[in-house]
Amino acid sequence: MSFMSINQRMKDTVELFIKIEDWQDRYKKIIDLGKSLPPMREEFKIETNKVKGCQSQVWLGVDFKDGLIYFEGDSDASIVKGIVALLLGVYSGSTPDEILSTKPTFIEDIGLKQHLSMSRSNGLNSMIKQITIYAMAFKAKLQMEKS
Repeated sequence: MSFMSINQRMKDTVELFIKIEDWQDRYKKIIDLGKSLPPMREEFKIETNKVKGCQSQVWLGVDFKDGLIYFEGDSDASIVKGIVALLLGVYSGSTPDEILSTKPTFIEDIGLKQHLSMSRSNGLNSMIKQITIYAMAFKAKLQMEKS
């Protein structure tokens, strides 16, 4: 597998959605992304992996291999599961530094933020915050291993 930067994955995501003009069709695409999300390992579906601040149930599990963070996610709501898939498609397979130095501009670029209810928008922010917390933790772990 060739390495693709987080910026390239964000750009690809924006290009995918910009082609879809109708918001009903964009929602369908988001739901399809959720359906194509690989099943989350059961050992990750635990209380500590639940994202706080989401109205639906959202889990975010993480592995750290060879300096890269790999996420797994799931939700009991189809549109939210699609949003999880969208975020994982951009952030999974990135270094902690990449995640911490990259603003999630793709969310605004595809118009998602403006088309979410307040509770879903809060949930999206909670998911991004959780991804950032994992990145900070793994960055700290790497720094400790170096010293």
